[in-house]
Amino acid sequence: MYPRLLFIALVAAGSAQLLAQKPAWEPAPGHLTLPLWPDRAPGAPANPPAEADMTTAKDNLIAGKPLIRLGNVSSPTLTIYAPLQNNTGAAVVVFPGGGYNILAIDLEGTEVCAWLNSVGATCALVKYRVPNTGPYPKSPAALQDAQRSVGMVRSHAAEWHIDPKRIGVLGFSAGAHLAAALSTHFDHRLYDAVDAADGASCRPDFAVIVYPGYLALAEKNFAANVDIPVTAETPPSFIVQAEDDPVHVENAVVYFMALKNAKVPAELHIYAAGGHGYGLRRTAQPVTTWPASVITWMHTIQMLQ
Repeated sequence: MYPRLLFIALVAAGSAQLLAQKPAWEPAPGHLTLPLWPDRAPGAPANPPAEADMTTAKDNLIAGKPLIRLGNVSSPTLTIYAPLQNNTGAAVVVFPGGGYNILAIDLEGTEVCAWLNSVGATCALVKYRVPNTGPYPKSPAALQDAQRSVGMVRSHAAEWHIDPKRIGVLGFSAGAHLAAALSTHFDHRLYDAVDAADGASCRPDFAVIVYPGYLALAEKNFAANVDIPVTAETPPSFIVQAEDDPVHVENAVVYFMALKNAKVPAELHIYAAGGHGYGLRRTAQPVTTWPASVITWMHTIQMLQ
């Protein structure tokens, strides 16, 4: 009798543990999702808190709609959203924002993938680790996930019908900083190689930087962040921000000037008003027309054909 009760208790405990480990957010059916790391992510704790949607009833709405604020992400993933028709071969690896504390996984993730698919680009959505995983070098975790994700996309390019020479990154806020960090830290992996994907280059072919943070240091009179060392090898970049962004428009302006001085092709869009955190959701603010400008730019640099 007792062995049977012990067995039932162990099964129940295991089931409870699996339930606790179930992701708080999962992509809609029909999309390939892969773990970024075959085992535990580098430096990950043994018993992290459960992933959770941190959104509350008091949180602000964007364009009249709520958003998912995903927290306690310890098992990062890569989800592939392939265009249903007119595949151009271009691909964009997307990093949602959230201050390296949460991920705005729908506003700056799945909604972005739907838009990219509509113009014939494959979207690779990265659910990277948060919280306290950046900015680099304060923590290397998010940048490790970013390096790994681009390497994985490039190594699977043929299988996923992607041109390996037209793989870009797009990030928002902290995710925009992550895109810039990857654009300047691609020549050396911040982790030991785990498989063939780490033999593929993780340099983006282009970068879209949307209302970035951490690129200009307010405490140093908005000097350029020396941990984002722009060189001639930094990929062509599109940058957009509103002048009244509380995260400071200097982040966009200073990064643009660093690109210009390094003779990297770059396009900068500054709008008078719009604030921060609008994603792709259209409002009365002209800043929310930025996606159309990105498409034009991608054609200009021949990344979207």
